[in-house]
Amino acid sequence: MPSSIHAWNFFRTGGLDQVALTTAEDLLALEQLDQKLWVALSCPVKGLELDEKTLVLIDADGDGRIRVPELLAAIKWAAARLTDPATLLRGDEALPLAAVAATTPDGKLLLASAKQILTNLGKKEATALSVSDATNTAKIFSASALNGDGVIPPEATEDPAVQALIKDIVACTGGTVDRTGSIGVTAETIDAFFGDLAAYAMWVEKSATKDIALLGAATDAACTAIKAVRSKVEDFFARTQLAAFDARALAALNRSETDYLAIAAKDLKISAEELAGFPLARVEAGKPLPLLENVNPAWAGALATLHANAVAPIFGAAKTNLTVDEWTTLNAKLSAYETWLGGKAGTAVEKLGLARIKEILAGSGRAELAKLVALDQALAPEFKAISDVERLVRYHRDLRALLHNFVNFADFYSRDRYAVFQAGTLYLDGRSTELCLRVEGPNPLAAMSKAYIAYCTCTRAGAPPQTIAACFTQGDSDYLFVGRHGVFYDRAGRDWDAVITSIADNPISIHQAFWSPYKKFLRLIEEQVAKRAAAADAETSGKLATAAERTANVDRVSPAPSKKFDLALITGIGVAIGSIGTFVSMVFSKFVDIPFWKLPPILIGLMLVISLPSMVIAWLKLRQRTLGPILEGNGWAVNGRVKINIPFGTALTEVAALPPGSHRSLEDPYEDKEAVKQKRRAIFLVFLFILAAAALWIRWDRNQRGHYFWEPAKMIEIR
Repeated sequence: MPSSIHAWNFFRTGGLDQVALTTAEDLLALEQLDQKLWVALSCPVKGLELDEKTLVLIDADGDGRIRVPELLAAIKWAAARLTDPATLLRGDEALPLAAVAATTPDGKLLLASAKQILTNLGKKEATALSVSDATNTAKIFSASALNGDGVIPPEATEDPAVQALIKDIVACTGGTVDRTGSIGVTAETIDAFFGDLAAYAMWVEKSATKDIALLGAATDAACTAIKAVRSKVEDFFARTQLAAFDARALAALNRSETDYLAIAAKDLKISAEELAGFPLARVEAGKPLPLLENVNPAWAGALATLHANAVAPIFGAAKTNLTVDEWTTLNAKLSAYETWLGGKAGTAVEKLGLARIKEILAGSGRAELAKLVALDQALAPEFKAISDVERLVRYHRDLRALLHNFVNFADFYSRDRYAVFQAGTLYLDGRSTELCLRVEGPNPLAAMSKAYIAYCTCTRAGAPPQTIAACFTQGDSDYLFVGRHGVFYDRAGRDWDAVITSIADNPISIHQAFWSPYKKFLRLIEEQVAKRAAAADAETSGKLATAAERTANVDRVSPAPSKKFDLALITGIGVAIGSIGTFVSMVFSKFVDIPFWKLPPILIGLMLVISLPSMVIAWLKLRQRTLGPILEGNGWAVNGRVKINIPFGTALTEVAALPPGSHRSLEDPYEDKEAVKQKRRAIFLVFLFILAAAALWIRWDRNQRGHYFWEPAKMIEIR
């Protein structure tokens, strides 16, 4: 890779060398910086404490992730439109108009658009434009109905006829919403609308021929009447033909008596579904279909309509029944109309009626709409520059934050700023932690960070729940467990109810590691005491039950033989007591032999022997603690090793402390004095145990080496 001609400045924080971005030259030379020196190579668009709309603008390919080439392209685009690209590194909320490069064509057009925005907003004298100003599109574009977005609303013209035409198009096509919120039409919907008008008019004109409209205006009613009964009429004639084939089928074809009994038990209606399923009339071999008499009551109305609208106009009113051949002829005469009806075109405009359709086609409305579309297209570059103004204002405000959480992690290691991935502060267990990230849920990769992570579900009325990963980097984990509740404050200051749902366990501090063996030892003692108490309770309950049973049956149980004293047992107990006394005396005598000034070093040494292994393990893990796996589990591609060392971790998590100048009274009226005594007694016994162990070890050392190990110079011989 070619060497860079730009002289870079690097700063070291968190054990990581990071490039400093302070000048315009740094920004413009970023493409020359080896990507191996970037802290991150990609980040997600969603889930960051940065305006998502800005990130979407940078995400050119729309894949939901921002990568190095896209960030470089955003910097180039913004720098080309500013007099001094270094203003991007300040992250100011408002863009000064003087910062726009008016010497370039793009900058000149953009500056004019920015001034037009301020004028439309009633801020003509303003010298700076904010993001909220640039995004107020409804107010910006309200001054002109034509704004280059390709949508023509009714208010774009003062001609009532054209306004009515636009409303007709919207009624038929649904319309399109423009930048101001008005509903209008586009060139595409105009073309589709007039295409439907022409197709519908041609389709209607085709029906005027005699071959199609056999009965003139009454043809449609006749066709509708035939279609309403077609399936039932064909069913009837199929039954008569089957009856002619075999008379034995006649009873089954007319439905059995049990079918009538089933519906007779109900409250009958003429339109009942059971009745409508019966044949149109009684089935007989070769029988014609009656239309007015002796027909199924459920179909009487439809057959009467068929007779009035189709049979009478074609065969005469005297024709009150139809044979199968006459039915076929009737369908054939109206088949052309049915075929034409099935090919209907332009149904979207049918609601306007044929008269309105012909009026529109004969008028000049389409030409007027074409003029409005052309005028709107001519304004497109000017109004596109208004969109570019919003883009530049967003980049001016947000690029600084993105660069300092992508190229370097200066914001994360800064004490006066939050990183874009820090979602807020969690208060729980007398501590507050600032290293809280929004996540989808627990991720196995995050455990590789060697950080203690408490996954919390946060809920708030009126908002969807969210999950955060809170990293505790100071204190201990004694009272951090699943189900523990706290309060989470997001970056907007809103409070959420938080509850721990999962934990990735890792050491929090060396202080915790030092006391860990003793806490484990005490927990084991407590568990054993609890087990012994439970066993004793169970044994006592059993004895009480046995005694109660014997008492209730005392008259039935013979007295148990008296037991004799076991002298061997008594002798054994005496020997055991004597051995214990001898051991205690020996320990005490050795303890007394040790000079007083040597006891503290011995005690400290023994405590280190016990605690040192866990402290070393914790120290190694704390040195490896890094942010990368947590972010990568959330969609980042972290390139550098973003360490969270012990001093920085202490800054990220604060432990409750009294404010400076506070006064505290140690008198507690509800103090459990007996518990305090027991605690002190337990501590004394632990120290006594340690000292006894020290005395025994010293004696063993004397016997093995023949001198005091802490006085090698004297080499006092024991043997």
